[in-house]
Amino acid sequence: MSREFLVTFKYASQNADFNAISQLASIIWEDHYTSIIGKTQVSYMVEKFQSANAIKEAIEIEHYHYLMVYYQQQLIGYSSYCIKECSLFLSKFYVHKSFRGLKVASSMMNQIILFAKKNKLSSVFLTVNKYNKHSISIYKHFGFLVTKELVTDIGQGFVMDDYQLTLTI
Repeated sequence: MSREFLVTFKYASQNADFNAISQLASIIWEDHYTSIIGKTQVSYMVEKFQSANAIKEAIEIEHYHYLMVYYQQQLIGYSSYCIKECSLFLSKFYVHKSFRGLKVASSMMNQIILFAKKNKLSSVFLTVNKYNKHSISIYKHFGFLVTKELVTDIGQGFVMDDYQLTLTI
């Protein structure tokens, strides 16, 4: 049986979903981003952008879609995205490190591109930390190209030093 068939998706819609995503986000961010941006900034960003309340507000106020990704019925990743004009902004795309290499990211990206095509959008774009070489190479593998550099003040003296990557559909 193909591993891809073991991957299932669910859209977050209730407090239990928001809490589950937030808990997973804490684990993923601690494991993956501490070496890139430091523990203090990771803690700040998880609280500001990945808390259950932040997720709920993103869905209810900013019209984000949070896609929960399950592998053999275990929550192992999530992504969030929203329509911005004629494009899809991919805000978050995360997989727990112990499930990387199982084609989960490919399944997630297929769902995101399907959503974009269904909504007749011309591209998918995202931002990724300039020093996150692993993620940049994955997005480039999917066909994304670096289209600009961005530095964004996120408060508390922290900035996000990112590349914007774009995939034309």
